[in-house]
Amino acid sequence: METVFPIQFHSHSAAPGAPLSDPDPIVGGRVELQLLTTLKCNLKCTYCSLGVGDVLGSQTHVEYDIEQLAAFVDKHLQGKEVYVTFYGGEPTLNLKLMLEVMQRFPLFRYQLQTNGTLLDDVPEWALAKLSNILVSIDGGERTTDGYRGRGIYRQVFKNLGKVRGHIGGSVTSRVTWGNPDTTFEELDALIASESPFDYLYWQFVADEMYFDDSIAKRKAVLVQLIDRFFAHHDSLYPVIPLMGIVRNKVLPTRAQELYAGRTQCRVSTHLINVMPNGQIFPCPDMLYMPAMQMGDVKQNWLRKSPLQATPNMPCANCEAFSWCRGNCMKNLHLAYEKGDARYRDNVVNPICDLLRFIGQEIDKRDPHQWFAQASLPVRKKLADNEVYEYVEIMP
Repeated sequence: METVFPIQFHSHSAAPGAPLSDPDPIVGGRVELQLLTTLKCNLKCTYCSLGVGDVLGSQTHVEYDIEQLAAFVDKHLQGKEVYVTFYGGEPTLNLKLMLEVMQRFPLFRYQLQTNGTLLDDVPEWALAKLSNILVSIDGGERTTDGYRGRGIYRQVFKNLGKVRGHIGGSVTSRVTWGNPDTTFEELDALIASESPFDYLYWQFVADEMYFDDSIAKRKAVLVQLIDRFFAHHDSLYPVIPLMGIVRNKVLPTRAQELYAGRTQCRVSTHLINVMPNGQIFPCPDMLYMPAMQMGDVKQNWLRKSPLQATPNMPCANCEAFSWCRGNCMKNLHLAYEKGDARYRDNVVNPICDLLRFIGQEIDKRDPHQWFAQASLPVRKKLADNEVYEYVEIMP
């Protein structure tokens, strides 16, 4: 079925047959330009979200050139603070595009989201320009290899050992918390003093993995993580979801000031995902839905993200809204706009339950009192951390 876009007016002419662009589709002064360098990957992780709709592997070659990208940037992102995330598939499988973009746009900030298996192929000058690297890992060796393949955990750590000294910014372990038997110890080890990671960030898996006692198991681990977070005032436990939630509770304006009131998910405001064929979508997990297309690099048009909060979504009446500001928009869209009752009951509701639980456990430990006693370096790192711009604050 052909998607019909509303008519919009713009001072620039679009390519023949392309929808006319919105005058200002990006909210605020920032834009995250997420470039999917390829939809090919050298691993076959069992929970890969790009497997939905047969997206993974569907586009292996970039169909736009650097000058077309530059023309798009000049027309739509002029005057914005741009940070680029290289994404995939496995983005380092198209290292040529990564390096070409970094050279063509020297004023941009850069992030790489990678499985880490090819990090040692990235040249030192490029590593030095990366503000953050998100390395996908699932916990300890047994958990990671169970999802990603035998030997992957050790390969990732070996590669990080080779390149860590050349990386200009932070390195964040990006955990998809799918296995309910994941332990506190294996998550804590990712940010131990001898670890190459600066931060731990996790997302609760957006799949039907919340049956029986799996929620209770996750809650038991969350209590341990939260206890560890509040154990000290002179050092910050670098777990980003906890950092973000505590920050939003203690400094509530930070939950709204940068991202139009949606601290968790940027797909409604300023995140644009460019597929290898040049089509643009707001969410990298919804590339299989034509109605979500919001632009095209080759045809040089861009419209406001179609993925917006609606009255059908119950977030505004939730006890967590003041600090969560609405969780994953893809999840909310599928559950409440598309009316997928099974997805709502088996995925969205359990995740929201876990988020409310985190907030309640944090409140039990009096985050305001903890912040009042925290050292100035800890307070600054919690309040003003640049890493918040590179990851979703909520899990």
